[in-house]
Amino acid sequence: MKQFVDRELEMETLQNEYERDGSALVVLYGRRRVGKTTLISEFIKDKKALFFLASEEAEAQNRNAFKEKVAEFIDSDLLRSADIKNWDVLFKSIMDTHFESKPVIVLDEFQYLGKANPAFPSIFQRIWEEILKDKSVMVILCGSLISMMESQTLAYGSPLYGRRTAQIRLKQIPFGYYHEFFPNKSRKELIEMYSVTGGVPKYIELFSESKDIYSAIQKCVLNRSGYLYDEPHFLLQQEVSEVGSYFSIIKAIAAGNSKLSAISSILEIKSTSLTKYLKTLIDLDILEREVPITEENPEKSKKGLYKIKDNYLRFWFAFVYPNMSFIESGHSRIVMNKIKKSLVRNHIAFVYEDVCKERMWELNADDAWPFNFTKLGRYWDSKDEIDIAALDPEGKNLILGECKYWAEPVGVSVLRDLEAKSDSVAWERDNRKIWYVLFSASGFTDELKALAESRDDLLLCDELDN
Repeated sequence: MKQFVDRELEMETLQNEYERDGSALVVLYGRRRVGKTTLISEFIKDKKALFFLASEEAEAQNRNAFKEKVAEFIDSDLLRSADIKNWDVLFKSIMDTHFESKPVIVLDEFQYLGKANPAFPSIFQRIWEEILKDKSVMVILCGSLISMMESQTLAYGSPLYGRRTAQIRLKQIPFGYYHEFFPNKSRKELIEMYSVTGGVPKYIELFSESKDIYSAIQKCVLNRSGYLYDEPHFLLQQEVSEVGSYFSIIKAIAAGNSKLSAISSILEIKSTSLTKYLKTLIDLDILEREVPITEENPEKSKKGLYKIKDNYLRFWFAFVYPNMSFIESGHSRIVMNKIKKSLVRNHIAFVYEDVCKERMWELNADDAWPFNFTKLGRYWDSKDEIDIAALDPEGKNLILGECKYWAEPVGVSVLRDLEAKSDSVAWERDNRKIWYVLFSASGFTDELKALAESRDDLLLCDELDN
C-alpha cells in the first residue's frame, strides 16, 4: 500500500513556513491516527530536525527525555551528563549551536506537557519570545487532543495566542484519493472500504491487508484483541470527561434519531441539557448539524438534523456497540451475519451520498454545468427528501440529484420521482432553471441513458465507468 497520499496543501504550508525569513511557529493538530506524525516525518526527512514525542509522564521525565534528544541533536557530551532543571537551557543550547540549514524542532503530543504542568504554555511562550523568535528556526507544536491543543495554543486566553505563524488542522483523507491506496480495487470496492475507514490513514493501512471489506471487519473490528475493536473509547476518553453520556448520544443518532427532539426523547434528557454535548461532538468533528440547503438562516433553522460525520464511528455505533455482548461472549459470527445483511442498506448507501457530494465539487470544478454552484447539501421537508441539492443564486440555477447504491441499474422511474419532488423546493420557484444529476453504483438502464442523450439538463454519473 502506498504510505503517503494527498496532503499536498499541508506540505506546501509547512515548506512555506520553513522558507520564511527568521522564525516560524506552526501548530499542527488533528484526531488520533489521522497521519500527523507521518506528515511531519515526510516533511523533515531532508532537514536538520529534532523530533520529540512527549509522554503522559510527569514534567521532569519529559524534560529529561527532551534533554537526551537535544544532547544527541547537537552532539554535546556536556549536556548528556548535566542535571537540567529548566527548559530554557535546553532550547538555548540548540540556538547556540551553528547549523548549516534552518533547524526544525518538533514537539509531538504537545498537550501532554501542558497536562503535566498547566503552566507549560506560559513557559514555552517565554522561551519563544526570549530564545527562539528572533532566530532562524522552525518549531512545530503537534497534538492529537483537539480540545487541549485548541485551549493551550490557539484560544484567545492561551499564552501562545497570536504567536503562531501558521496552523494546520489535519483532517481525514478525501475519498478521491482512495485509488492511490488501493490501485487494484474497483470504485465500488473503494466506496466499501471508505464507508468504514473514513479517510483515517491508520485504518486504511489495517484494512489494506484484507481481501475484502467483510474479512477486514472480522479481523480488525470484531476481534476483541483487534486494533479497532475499542477505538471509539480511546478517541473520546481523553477528549471528554463523561464518556458514557457522549456514547449514549452517538448511539441514539446512529440508530436513526437525527432530530434534537428525538435524541432528547430517547435519552429522556431535556433538549436544553443536550446542546453542550452536541456542540462538543461537533467541535471534535464527530457530528455535524445539517439543515436543508435552501434555509436562509442555518443557525436558527428549526429543521436541523444531527449526523455522525466520522464513518468509522458511524459504523461502530450502528453495528459493534449494540452487539458487544455477542462479541465478548465469543459469538462474533452472529454480529458478522447482521453486518452482512444490512451493511449496504443501512450504512454504505448513506456514506455513498457523501462520496457523491465530493464528486459534485469535482464536477463543478470541471465545468460539468454552464455555471458554478456555490452551495451544496441536501433538501428535505415534511414529506420529501432529496439526496443532492446545489444552488447557484447568481444565475438562479438549482441542481437536484439522487444517489443510489443499488445492485441493479437505475431506471427512468428514479428521474420521474425526482422531477415530481422538485415541486416541493420553493427556492426561486418562479425564476429558476432546474438541472438533474443521478449517481448509481450499478449503472443505468438503456432507456434512461437514451433519455439523457436527448436532454441537456440531465447528467448521469456511473461508478462502473471509473
